[in-house]
Parts: sequence; C-alpha cells; structure tokens
Amino acid sequence: MSTLEAIRAPLFVPADRPERFAKAAASGADAIILDLEDAVAEGAKDAARAALRRDFTDKPVIVRINAIGSAAFEVDLAAVTDLRPDAILLPKAEDARQIGLLADVLPCPVIALIESARGLANAREIAATKGVVQLAFGSVDFCADLGCSHTREVLAAARFELVLAARLAGIAAPLDGVTVQLDDVSATSADAAYAREIGMTGKLCIHPKQIAPVLRAFAPSQSEIDWARRVLASGDGAVQVDGAMVDEPVRLRARSILSQVDHPAP
Repeated sequence: MSTLEAIRAPLFVPADRPERFAKAAASGADAIILDLEDAVAEGAKDAARAALRRDFTDKPVIVRINAIGSAAFEVDLAAVTDLRPDAILLPKAEDARQIGLLADVLPCPVIALIESARGLANAREIAATKGVVQLAFGSVDFCADLGCSHTREVLAAARFELVLAARLAGIAAPLDGVTVQLDDVSATSADAAYAREIGMTGKLCIHPKQIAPVLRAFAPSQSEIDWARRVLASGDGAVQVDGAMVDEPVRLRARSILSQVDHPAP
C-alpha cells in the first residue's frame, strides 16, 4: 500500500494561514491539504501561494488548487510545480482529456474531486486517466449542482458509482466528502462509518476534532479482527465459522481486514 493509499483522515488548512500548518500536522491527521481554493478569499490567493511549504511535517502534503479554466489555475500550477507536493487535489474534475494533459506537466499525482453531475457522469473515465491515483467526493458542491438534498439516501448512488469507478480503474478507493456539522462529532462518526460500509477508504476533514472519529470509523473493529482470524484459521474449502458458511470470497474479506492492522493475514 502506498503512502497516499493509506490516507484515511486528511485535514484541510487554508494556505494563507501558515501559522496553522504545524498545528494541523500535530492534530492526528494522516495528511494535510493546503487549500488554495474555497478556503482562500480571492484577494488572498497570491499570499496563499507564497506561503506554500512542506517542511512543517513528514506526513503527506496535498495542495488543492483552483479548477482548470479558472483565473487562478495557471498561477496555482506554477506554485505546485515549485513545491512538488505529494499530490494535488483537483476540484471540479469533469474532463478526463484535460486532466490527462495536466498530468503530463505535473510533478505529482492527482486526486480528482468529483463535484458535479458532469464529473460523476465521467467518473469512470477520470479514474482511468493517467496521473489520477484516487477520486474524492465533493458532496456539498455536487448537491448544489444538482439541487438535491445532502443526505445519505440521496447520495448513495453517487458514492457507489465513485467506488465502482475506482475499482474498475484499479486505483485506491475514494475519499468521502466533508461533514459540515462541527458541533456534533457523532455526525462525523456516523458519516464516516457509512462511507466505509459503502466502500470508501477515508474522509476529508475540515476541523481537527473530526480526525479521531474518522480514523476510528475506518479502522477495523476488534470484533472484525477476531472474526477475520477465525476465518483464516478455519482451513480451506467450504466450512462453517460462527454458524455461517466460509469460502474463498469470505477469506478475501478477512485478509483485507487483517491487512489494515499490525498483524497481517497469513
């Protein structure tokens, strides 16, 4: 598993607030996203680019640039080329051809942020594009584009399509979008648990207090670990474990669970 594939709880930090960079790195997040887009006012974008750095942490540093075609895009591109972050988070990802051309000049991989109907419609093509290593779901912008409610029921099909697109392309499973509720950590926990159930691999965080519940949600529980060990100790062929049939597809699930802990599957 690569460093980027292991990311579960990346934290956004406005790139024009360099005094927050080290604090973000010490928050428990497993990656830091320096944001040049939504978190930075138009008049502060030059200062944000000038403040970009990666010497404040050994964790992966990702930069969210402004969208392809925006007034800030070309200047952002020059800034990330100089910085050489571990990845860029590309907002409003919609056109696989444009993203492929971008990958030719970038010094780092691309995490494509799907935030629109067009982006979702092209998600499979985008996931298979050169340079793209992961998809992420910009669920708030997606709902604004479609005029739909930001609920699990409404967004279930979109989330599953991103999971399917990533699997078909052979890249890391997607990162889920943010939970905007900051006064209720249980909402973050529930959202992250749901994202894991649907096949996502992590969740974008916008506040340090969201990190611990996200990491907990995406880590196998002790009961899952114990179950996986019992399954793999049961031998080959079709057998019963805990009153349920176990065969090779079930063992694949057990191995996947144990690959995420300190005691890998045999």
